Amino acid sequence: MLPGLAAATAAHRCSWSSLCRLHLRCRAAARGSSERQEWQNVVTLGSFSNMVRYSHPFICTLSQVKSYSTNVQKEGQGSQTLRVEKVPSFDETVKAVLKKREYGPKYTQNNFITGVRAINEFCLKSSDLDQLRKIRRRSPHEDTESFTVYLRSDVEAKSLEVWGSPEALAREKKLRKEAEIEYRERLFRNQKILREYRDFLGNTKPRSRTTSVFFKGPGKVVMVAICINGLNCFFKFLAWIYTGSASMFSEAIHSLSDTCNQGLLAVGISKSVQTPDPTHPYGFSNMRYIASLISGVGIFMMGAGLSWYHGIMGLLNPQPMESLLWAYCILAGSLASEGATLLVAVNELRRSARAKGMSFYKYVMESRDPSTNVILLEDTAAVLGVTIAATCMGLTSITGNPLYDSLGSLGVGTLLGMVSAFLIYTNTEALLGRSIQPEQVQRLTELLENDPSVRAIHDVKATDLGLGKVRFKAEVDFDGRVVTRSYLEKQDFDQMLQEIQEVKTPEELETFMLKHGENIIDTLGAEVDRLEKELKKRNPEVRHVDLEIL
Repeated sequence: MLPGLAAATAAHRCSWSSLCRLHLRCRAAARGSSERQEWQNVVTLGSFSNMVRYSHPFICTLSQVKSYSTNVQKEGQGSQTLRVEKVPSFDETVKAVLKKREYGPKYTQNNFITGVRAINEFCLKSSDLDQLRKIRRRSPHEDTESFTVYLRSDVEAKSLEVWGSPEALAREKKLRKEAEIEYRERLFRNQKILREYRDFLGNTKPRSRTTSVFFKGPGKVVMVAICINGLNCFFKFLAWIYTGSASMFSEAIHSLSDTCNQGLLAVGISKSVQTPDPTHPYGFSNMRYIASLISGVGIFMMGAGLSWYHGIMGLLNPQPMESLLWAYCILAGSLASEGATLLVAVNELRRSARAKGMSFYKYVMESRDPSTNVILLEDTAAVLGVTIAATCMGLTSITGNPLYDSLGSLGVGTLLGMVSAFLIYTNTEALLGRSIQPEQVQRLTELLENDPSVRAIHDVKATDLGLGKVRFKAEVDFDGRVVTRSYLEKQDFDQMLQEIQEVKTPEELETFMLKHGENIIDTLGAEVDRLEKELKKRNPEVRHVDLEIL
């Protein structure tokens, strides 16, 4: 039985080879000489029935087959050379591969260029562009529907017409570059003179937007804290001078550091509302985190450091203290004022946490509002510090031992050190680029995934830029069928069918495909713009959207 099967297999192979040779000879005879030069004579065989209309009972049982292609040479009556190519499986389809092209200046000169670049790079005037072909293209900017571009080849030809030769154009570019450098130097000097003038006479430019931020929200909390802590600092220093208490000195230093740090927070709030410029395209919102970070460092160095130093010196060289009555009165007033500031900060943070849909504790731990967060922690530390100082001073007055007062100074310093460490950690995390809440990310991703033109999204990143601004980035896998159908819905099908019927040669087919292929790519870009606008419309906190096409 086995020898009979082997003989049948050999016979099948012979019939297979004969059929392939017969088919390829018919194809070579049917093809014209122009098509022979244009198309590669490589045929990929997926199913024998796709290539030859005959069938054989044993052909389909083979797992792998061999296909034959011919290299036809026009010499006399012609000659044929058979080449064997191995094909992996039956699942592939028959394909004719277009000859690979080398894309040179012929294609790159057809690139588009904007009018501004044409004027700057080719030293032209706006009147020179009026004579060129104008093409309307989809705009990448939200506030512009479309804009005018020009063919790069037309612009290059116009520049040669204006300047006469590439050498003359190069000389003009060099002269303009030197003039631009000189202009920037003059501009730098003028800006320096203007800054000196403003410093001398004052800046008269209205700053209504900057001023308004101090009448509501975190700005209001910071201004209230500056006023109260400034008064507390003044009276605590008077009490320390009168009593010589180490704990009172620590409290005075504590209030001084709080006042300085809150002044720094006010500067950060003022800078954070500035309009973005070309140097800082995403704005200055992170200035609040930077100011809070510096504030934490200042609390550690000035508040904790001096308190520890004075407490250690009190332990090493204890000094008798005067009457502590005035010190208790000042501490009581400080406790009331610090408590009032703390209450203002707590109310502001609760309001902001409710607006974000977060708990008060989580909002504080993630430092979503860095300026108010600093006020909260500083005033909490101030209330606890006043309590520690009053307790230690009371023990000193009862026992007559000044060591308790020095221990109170060390306790206040340790408290300030813990607050500063927390501020440094939370603000550093925010500056490194922190993700928004998982619920918000899920809402943004669901909006994209529910769109019919999107197959899937990958590598989603949503970063909090501060002040409630979010930057969203994702890689989007678009459904090419939906995008193509969106393009076809806007086309005249009768005209397209007529164009298809007129296609007779590979060159005409290439022209047809290039035309509609470019339009489909433009449609894909329009889909990206639509999704970005939809994300910003439904999620006002999203200010910057970057969708990358897979």
